[in-house]
Amino acid sequence: MTPRRKRLMLAAVVLGGAGVATALVLNAFNSNLVFFYSPSDVAAHKAPQGRMFRIGGLVEEGSVKRQADGVTVRFAVTDTAMIVPVEYRGILPDLFKEGKGVVAQGRLQADGLFVAQEVLAKHDENYMPPEAATAVERAHKAATQAQNTMQPSTTPSPQ
Repeated sequence: MTPRRKRLMLAAVVLGGAGVATALVLNAFNSNLVFFYSPSDVAAHKAPQGRMFRIGGLVEEGSVKRQADGVTVRFAVTDTAMIVPVEYRGILPDLFKEGKGVVAQGRLQADGLFVAQEVLAKHDENYMPPEAATAVERAHKAATQAQNTMQPSTTPSPQ
């Protein structure tokens, strides 16, 4: 083998190795990527079925139900427009309360129940996760806009 051929072979092996390493890194990154969806997005079927994602909003008032086993909790997350039922097995954060901000990470089942593996609650009186705050604000604007379009006009019609 000539020295030129050796260099070409070495360059091909290095490029091939770099390509394989890049593909492995991108695959690992893609499989660990977790997106955020609001309850309205979940209701509109924008959230992935069977894949891990985060859902956030407010804990619906009166929705927290503790099961007899003492570890399973069912509650509902809302963005003021839509509601998604959530089931979580484990100990909830101390700051978890009805009417307060929450982000849950888990999977959506075929029946529409979100099974959470992790629940995160707000950490002080004024905090709501940015994604949840944006989702609640968007849903509130949409509801207000829909309500305004449903109201009859109060301006007199021209005669």
